[in-house]
Amino acid sequence: MSTLRTVVYDAGMLIAAERSHPMVWRAHRAYLTAGGVPLVPAPVLAQVWRDGGRQARLGQLLKGCDVAGMDEALARQIGELLGASGTIDPADGAVAVLAVRSRAAVVTSDPDDIRHLLDRLGEPGKHVTIQRV
Repeated sequence: MSTLRTVVYDAGMLIAAERSHPMVWRAHRAYLTAGGVPLVPAPVLAQVWRDGGRQARLGQLLKGCDVAGMDEALARQIGELLGASGTIDPADGAVAVLAVRSRAAVVTSDPDDIRHLLDRLGEPGKHVTIQRV
C-alpha cells in the first residue's frame, strides 16, 4: 500500500494556478482526488494575495488547501534558517521549514532557492522532494 505524501505549495505554484496553467490544475486536482490536502504557508499566501475580487482562480485553489499559520516558534525557526542561509525571503523559509516538519514534498518554481534552504536544515532537508512548477 502506498502512502500519499503531503505537498507544500510555494508562491510560484499559486501564481501558476492563478494564471490558469492547465498542467498545474491537473496536478492539483489529481492530488485532491487521491485524498491529499496541500499545505500553503501563510507567508506564501500573503506574498501573492492582492485583490480577492480579481483572484477567483487562486481562491478556488485555496479551497482545497490548508493554510498553515505561523506561531512564534515557527517564526524564530524561519528567521534562524534565513540567517544561516544568507537569504531574506520568509515565504521561502516557511516553505522549507514546513516541508521538513511535515515530511512533505515541495511544489515550486524556484527549486534552487528552496534546495539551498533545505540543505541548511541538515539531514531532514535532504530528504525533501522538490517538484518544479
